[in-house]
Amino acid sequence: MWNWLHQLASPPCFNRFVAMLLPWLAAAWLTTFMIGLWWSLVKAPADYQQGEGYRIIFIHVPAAWLSLFIYVVMASVAAIGLVWKFKLAPVFTAASAPLGAAFTALTLVTGSVWGKPMWGTWWVWDARLTSELILLFLYLGYIALQNTISDVRSRNQAGAILLIVGVVNIPIIHYSVEWWNTLHQPASIMKFDSPSVHPQMLYPLLLMAISFKLFYGTALLLAMQCILWQRQRGGNEYA
Repeated sequence: MWNWLHQLASPPCFNRFVAMLLPWLAAAWLTTFMIGLWWSLVKAPADYQQGEGYRIIFIHVPAAWLSLFIYVVMASVAAIGLVWKFKLAPVFTAASAPLGAAFTALTLVTGSVWGKPMWGTWWVWDARLTSELILLFLYLGYIALQNTISDVRSRNQAGAILLIVGVVNIPIIHYSVEWWNTLHQPASIMKFDSPSVHPQMLYPLLLMAISFKLFYGTALLLAMQCILWQRQRGGNEYA
């Protein structure tokens, strides 16, 4: 397993892997997205309190989940890269960071659009919103490190340390609605007993979440290919 991962770090091997996987991944993403979008916007019933305006959750919630997921994956890969020196680890994190930042920004924007008619304000400094904003700054901080530190090893180590330290913010985001008094409702889907969301709304929400993850996988592979190509063209190491 470890030998295969090290072999995958070579650009020719990685490019062959991407060429084989990418068409299937892209097709799965497009299929789930189109079905999920139709189910979310057309088939799912209106909410009895929020009316049609609640449908923004089919974008907001999957984006929020993915913003946390990407960061945890980045931190895990960065730790693996520090310990086992996998050459693709810094390429993976560098390609993931803009995607994670984009989904975090989408979470904040859609949350504000949803919050204005529901709460009467675009923004409040509650624990969930503030910790999600900090997550965006962590992504942007990592991107800034990648663009300001010229030495490859120093850049990779500094970025990995930032990602690993920043993981402490993830449980704060997740449990903020339980630890503090916020405008956000407590967990209604990830509960040990059963979700409190009606199945006609829950299923398209989960399908959109799957679609978002498939999009991340598709965009990630393309971004990694671009980074490898740019660094090879410039004659630089990529790890």
